Amino acid sequence: MLRRRSSGILLHVTSLPSPYGIGDLGPAAYTFADFLQAAGQNYWQMLPLNHTTAMTRYSPYNCFSAFAGNPLLISPDLLYQAGYLMKAELKDPPRFPADRVDYACVARYKGTILESAFRRFGANRKPADYELFLREHSSWLEPYAAFVALKRHFKGRRWCDWPAGWRDFGVRVSDSGLEKALAANPQSDLSDESAIINPQWIEQERFFQYVFYRQYMDLKRYCGTQGVLIAGDVPIYVAYDSADVWSHPDLFKLTAARKPRFQAGVPPDYFSKTGQLWRNPVYDWQRMEQTHFRWWMQRIKHNLLLFDLVRIDHFRGLIAYWEVPGAHETAMRGKWVQVPHGKFFAELFRQVPFPALFVEDLGYITADVREAVAKYNFPRMSVLQFAFGGDPAHNPHMPHNVAENSIIYTGTHDNNTARAWFEKDLTRPGRERLFEYFGCKVSAEEVPWELIRVAMGSVAKLAIIPMQDVLGLGAQARMNTPAKSNGNWQWRMRPGETTARLAERLRTLTAAYGRA
Repeated sequence: MLRRRSSGILLHVTSLPSPYGIGDLGPAAYTFADFLQAAGQNYWQMLPLNHTTAMTRYSPYNCFSAFAGNPLLISPDLLYQAGYLMKAELKDPPRFPADRVDYACVARYKGTILESAFRRFGANRKPADYELFLREHSSWLEPYAAFVALKRHFKGRRWCDWPAGWRDFGVRVSDSGLEKALAANPQSDLSDESAIINPQWIEQERFFQYVFYRQYMDLKRYCGTQGVLIAGDVPIYVAYDSADVWSHPDLFKLTAARKPRFQAGVPPDYFSKTGQLWRNPVYDWQRMEQTHFRWWMQRIKHNLLLFDLVRIDHFRGLIAYWEVPGAHETAMRGKWVQVPHGKFFAELFRQVPFPALFVEDLGYITADVREAVAKYNFPRMSVLQFAFGGDPAHNPHMPHNVAENSIIYTGTHDNNTARAWFEKDLTRPGRERLFEYFGCKVSAEEVPWELIRVAMGSVAKLAIIPMQDVLGLGAQARMNTPAKSNGNWQWRMRPGETTARLAERLRTLTAAYGRA
């Protein structure tokens, strides 16, 4: 599938500079696209763009919806340009940290900004494409808008703790649409059901999604004009407290009270001695099969419209997944459960003959996973931070062992930065192997660019470099530490770091290895 040698940068939208406390889809995103073009890069890889929540510490892999965009990524500057905000409403934003995202502060500030934009939107004639957007996305947008409005009404309580009529209401919305479901007037123990779903709250969520997708698709088109393709990411699981589980409870292994019978995770691995307990509900694949995997097909098609190339996170979970009883506090005592992956991929290729997908096949990978990757010819991943341990003749992450149809990284969003990895995590034997591979000893400051050189020179068709490594940053710029609950997803670039000199250095190296 990967037809030409190319390269790109991994940078989540939240990490862009912005005066509003968090990176967004506005001017800095366009500036970054220009930087990528000047640097000879063909790809911008992003993390999932879905609606993150405080309950899951704003992880882009644990969201309110597998389809809805994150309102915090909406650009206030573009809202002003569209006429939804006045200039005075953007004056004097709070004094946000320059290199970190303070999500609680951003959520309060942007919540006020977005509500102002919605009031102005409601007072004016709707754009010509607004109703079309609602119709095209109704299958996920209506359950999502109802879910968020009910979460607001019930002051953030989990949907399983709502009165039974509203706990089960998501199925009705999914089956018949919001208007028909409301007309049926479900029974609950609340005295005034008609007032529960505030129509203004519903319309507000529709508006936020409309603006998000319009801003995002405008950015995607601009990247295309610069010769930059966008790679996206599909998390294998969804959050339990999400519109997806609320509206499709039959697709997950839940109890009669609609609570998780099992939770997802991985057994003990490189990142954690007790495994990783993700607490996501696991899929009921038998039921999925009965529906011809309809929800998954919709999800993949949705992401293929948003991105030019899509990564399937934790791909092994589509072959066999680690299932942990719901009451357990670690992932150690789980078990592997098989997925009907042959039927799943047959349905996928029937509906989408040539999907632009690649797979995250890191961690505990068994023969059945390797066979599936080879059978379907999916590009796979290699990570240089995993390359300098074990036997160099057989380590699959060593550049001389990677497949041509693969994507090589210096590190991913789950790794430390290259500089911090060298300084803190790499063993002395690992350092010796690294220097032998480089052909010389280098300082910690020089390690990131030497690793970039190795990645660019590899046979892998696509090389992706985290922006932190391009900037040569240390541990303070790490994006995520698996199995750690706090302090993740916060790093941001400072304004002015994407200089013309940096772009030229990257372009020269990229061209030298035939990737520009």
